[in-house]
Formats: sequence, C-alpha cells, structure tokens
Amino acid sequence: MGSFWINKIAFKESFLGSIMNNKVRLIFCIALLSNLGACVGNMNPTGGNSRPDYPYYITTQPMIVKKINVPIGTKLEYEEQHFKSGQQDSLLNEKKLIRISFPEDQSMNWAGVPIGFIHKYFNSEMKGFSVYARFNQLPSNKQTRFSQLWQKCSDDLGIRVKNTDDWTFNLNNIADIDSCSVNYQRYFKDNVQQQHYLDQLYQEMQKAGTVK
Repeated sequence: MGSFWINKIAFKESFLGSIMNNKVRLIFCIALLSNLGACVGNMNPTGGNSRPDYPYYITTQPMIVKKINVPIGTKLEYEEQHFKSGQQDSLLNEKKLIRISFPEDQSMNWAGVPIGFIHKYFNSEMKGFSVYARFNQLPSNKQTRFSQLWQKCSDDLGIRVKNTDDWTFNLNNIADIDSCSVNYQRYFKDNVQQQHYLDQLYQEMQKAGTVK
C-alpha cells in the first residue's frame, strides 16, 4: 500500500521535471497541476520510482504519538536518517515521524470514518498531512454526509493544520481541507466546482464532531 502511493506521487513528479518550453507540454503541465494540489506536499523529495528504506518502529504497547492513542502493532515510519533503515528496536525522534500506519483491525476514527494511515506532507513548507480511509470497514448504517462526500473522491484527504505536533481529529487545530484525492484542490482557487466541493467537505467534517 505505502509503495503504491509513493510511486504514484513520484510518477507525477517525473512528469513535472520533464516539462520544457514547448507549448503543448506547457498545456499538459497545467492540466497535470490541476491534479496535484496538496499532493505536491506529499511528493517524495528523493524522486525516482523506488521507495526508500525508511526506518520504522512497530509499537509493542499502547502509547501516545502525535497526541494520538496508538495501539500495539502500529507502524511508525520516520524520515531517512544516516545509519538507520528498516525496523528499529526503539522509538526514534517524533519530530522525524512521517507516517502512522494502524493495524488492519484497529483503524483510527476520523470524524466517524475508519482510517488506515496518516502521512505527513513531504513539503516542509506545507503544514499538514493526508489521511487515508478504510471505507470497506465503514458500515452502511454509520455513513454520514461527510463520509459520503469523502467517498465521492475515493482517495486521501489533505488536512492543513496549525500545530504539526497534533495529528488528531482536533477541530481547533485543523485549519482547512487542502484536497480530496487529486481531483479537488485548494490550489485552484478559481475553480468554483473544486472549491465548492471542498467547502462542503470541510463543513460536513466539522459537523461530524470529535473522535469518540
């Protein structure tokens, strides 16, 4: 799953790198950018098509990470570091954390939607992260207007936050929804359809309340 998303982002990045001054390519670039938005914040800074062997730790007891109560078996991935790769025997610096992956049977509740993992934006200038839903774990009788809107784009939700040390569903910390998949982006402020959809999504997420 992780490799798929990294490769998908790297694929877009390779296209951007090949754009010259050819008008046809420029038009293509503009069209492609319409599918990036907050995903630019998720681009792999190393480029390429392979996923780096990020250091990671599997929790052996419940603990609090980024203010989230994570269960046993949660995978914590960190930035690339010298002399560290693959599975680690102990926790690394939380400031270096880039991803939290929850056990398959213990998804996190994000405004009523079970999510499988949270991934920090790669772009350090962007304050936020993407959350990835496990819609197959959401019973039909638990669906809300928020979950239905999110399912419409059927991909990750880009969340802009004020405090990057807090990855919880905290409405006081969430500033906005940057994106829903690559089809709806705050970046394109003149696209009325995209902005209206994201406005609706943000409003419905607020209505969904806090994690219970």
